[in-house]
Amino acid sequence: MRILVNLLVFSLLPLAFSEENSSSYLIPRPLIFKTQLKTIDDDVNLHCTSWRFAAETNNLAPWKTIPAECADYVKDYLMGKGYVFDVERVSEEAKVYASTFESNGDGKDVWIFDIDETLLSNLPYYLEHGCGLEVFDHSKFDKWVERGIAPAIAPSLKLYQMVKEMGYKVILLTGRRENHRVVTVENLRNAGFHNWDKLILRSSDDDHKTATTYKSEKRDEMVKEGYRIRGNSGDQWSDLLGSAMSERSFKLPNPMYYIP
Repeated sequence: MRILVNLLVFSLLPLAFSEENSSSYLIPRPLIFKTQLKTIDDDVNLHCTSWRFAAETNNLAPWKTIPAECADYVKDYLMGKGYVFDVERVSEEAKVYASTFESNGDGKDVWIFDIDETLLSNLPYYLEHGCGLEVFDHSKFDKWVERGIAPAIAPSLKLYQMVKEMGYKVILLTGRRENHRVVTVENLRNAGFHNWDKLILRSSDDDHKTATTYKSEKRDEMVKEGYRIRGNSGDQWSDLLGSAMSERSFKLPNPMYYIP
């Protein structure tokens, strides 16, 4: 009898070890698979963070669309706290700088603001057009502009109101065309922007110029008129670079498109 029991025990041991070995092999496989997926996601996130950094610091060659693999990343950034924190930081730093000047009362201290993605947000439009995945379409964007419903970027509105209260002349310098003046004025006012000193839009003579050239020429004219350009806020480097640059420039984040 003991012999039969021993034989039964020894006959079951290989099966037990076989099941244990099988289980120890199979159980980690889903874990390894999940880890590999997470690593891929992390790599994409790091890649897109690096790409956005290069775009914001003007280290990329001129680009027309965001990388396809970064579509979700850019959308999540724009819809999340990251974009809000970044815009608030730019606004707060601009406020600190603006407060360092005391107006001498001659009305020549100027703060320039771009409009799109600086004062007004076109995010509702871009959410329907891939947040930068699509090549920019002027006709589609013009139809959006003509609706006149772009919301204010709240931190920029606070900065705008502050520099007005401090006595700066506020000049709005935009790439929008002159034929959109009426709807732009209405949109700005409805969004809370009032009492600017001058609104400059592209005329037909400016259509062939890059944004950098066009805005540089307009700033040159301001300087010739005796204005001191203390600050300049824009989402594109072409809003800020070129001739007659401001004493301090403030770049708002915009990973959706690039304007030379």
